[in-house]
Amino acid sequence: MSPLRTVAFFALMAGVCSIQDSDCSTVRLLDHLNLMKHNDMLADVRPVHDWRTPTNVTIDAVIIGILEVDEKEQTLTTHSFFSMTWMNEFLNWNSTNFCGIKEVPVRRAKLWTPDILTYQDTSDVGSMRMSPFLTLKSTGMVYSSAIQRLTSTCELDLNMFPFDRQTCFITFSSMSAPEKTLLGTTGNDTMLTSTSEYYMATHGEWALVNITITSQNTKLEYKVTLERKPMLYFINLIVPLCCFLLLDLSSFFISGVEKLSFKVTILLSISVLLLILQDMLPSTEDTLPMMAMFCLLIFLMVGCSLMESIIVGFLLNFDPHCGKKAQYSPEANLEKQQELNHQQETNSAAGMIEEGADSHQLGLQLPTDIFLLQQILDEVKREKQECSSAAGEDQKTPGCFKRVVKIMDFMYFVLYAIGVGYFLAHIYWYWFPLGFFVAPTD
Repeated sequence: MSPLRTVAFFALMAGVCSIQDSDCSTVRLLDHLNLMKHNDMLADVRPVHDWRTPTNVTIDAVIIGILEVDEKEQTLTTHSFFSMTWMNEFLNWNSTNFCGIKEVPVRRAKLWTPDILTYQDTSDVGSMRMSPFLTLKSTGMVYSSAIQRLTSTCELDLNMFPFDRQTCFITFSSMSAPEKTLLGTTGNDTMLTSTSEYYMATHGEWALVNITITSQNTKLEYKVTLERKPMLYFINLIVPLCCFLLLDLSSFFISGVEKLSFKVTILLSISVLLLILQDMLPSTEDTLPMMAMFCLLIFLMVGCSLMESIIVGFLLNFDPHCGKKAQYSPEANLEKQQELNHQQETNSAAGMIEEGADSHQLGLQLPTDIFLLQQILDEVKREKQECSSAAGEDQKTPGCFKRVVKIMDFMYFVLYAIGVGYFLAHIYWYWFPLGFFVAPTD
């Protein structure tokens, strides 16, 4: 070959290389990776050269919002961000040969993706928003991300409601080949908790305490610990119930019909709070929350107090008919003697009026003022008899029931006050040592 032809050949080759180097679009890279059209092998086959080689999938989950904790459905709804990375052994390139391109977006349908599911997931399909593209790096590493409104089942322990702390689990695993898909994470517990708190957009009535990660090769488990903010329930439920209990205790100083109506009003108010509590708590027969026991015991205590007031009122009304003491007491005999003296005075006055009338009969004229005076006297007589009978009933000696009622009312008041004090002290020591007014810590 002549020197001229050799120079021309090398010039042509340099031109071709310069043309190739000038094409820095991702199209050339995708064409090189055979991703310009759908490839069933890349989309359906696990990307390993040896089928015995497991695929290591790294999962990172960040909770960016606690939306709802449903006590009746026993579910936890969170707004979460998920990311997954895995190695594709079929796709890699030298970035220097493609203008330094180190990563390229690829449509999700063109590449194999691990079928990772959440065991506790009860959310619908539309709640997940996945990016239509995967990020493919020059080393063969594939990156995927998604944001989901995740509704997961959570076994809630409501015994300490509303001062409760709940622990929910979110478990990830492969659906088809768990033994060939090994799961792991890049973060630790402290970093994941701090990241979630930093990106947390909404808390609601719950505060995130911590997130603990447990890796078991084929499973990855997130343990999420939440703590309820009880101030609203404390003001709307516990404070009114304690006030109703103290008001019922103070109603022992009220007498008469007002006492019964006051206690009935308190009982109806507690019934309204029980209806409100029924809408919050689940209908379970295994365990009864302490809050429900608190309301139920207050309802029973007020109900027993109302029953005691009814019995006391009945015995007081029955007291005048208690034996013969009320009929033959010294005060009753004195009252009868007063009635006899009054009767004698009335008869003597009537006799004087009749004598005056006889003396006027000689003149054959009957003055009308004498008859008028006699009618007035008869009316005064009847009024005195009625007043005397009413005063006699009020001045009767107390029977046996009134003494029993006083003793019973006093004893029940003492026992009721002791029961209220013990009950409130038990509730205080049962709830408040949990750090009710202290902010949650890790």
